Amino acid sequence: MRIAVPMHQGRFSQHFGGAETFAFYTVDAVSRSIAERQIAAPPEHGRGIYPTWLRRNGATVVLAGGMGPRAIDIFAQHGIEVVLGVEGDDPDALVKCFLDGTLKATGEVCHDHGFHDCGHDHGEHEPGRGGCHQA
Repeated sequence: MRIAVPMHQGRFSQHFGGAETFAFYTVDAVSRSIAERQIAAPPEHGRGIYPTWLRRNGATVVLAGGMGPRAIDIFAQHGIEVVLGVEGDDPDALVKCFLDGTLKATGEVCHDHGFHDCGHDHGEHEPGRGGCHQA
């Protein structure tokens, strides 16, 4: 499994299409732990560009804040699972939470929005929020 996480200024980016980089996490399937982390800058954003680019980079799962139904369908066509409604700021912590089953994700799809703005708050998050369910 290879998990892609959109980032802005080194933190998780709620605005998927506005990500300046993506972190790619290669996961050891047996231990469900992070085996490798790589950072890459995406191509210029446009409809259908990111799913193709992410798949070429081996992504099988994408952690995202919000995304429209059309985008989700395109990712599915590329064999990429989209986890929606993710909140937090530390990409490493979010991936670890995903792997251990404690990731907070609402699954909320954005509706009735323009190409780059889904109307959600894409501002800064509280520092240190990990995005995991607390025990």
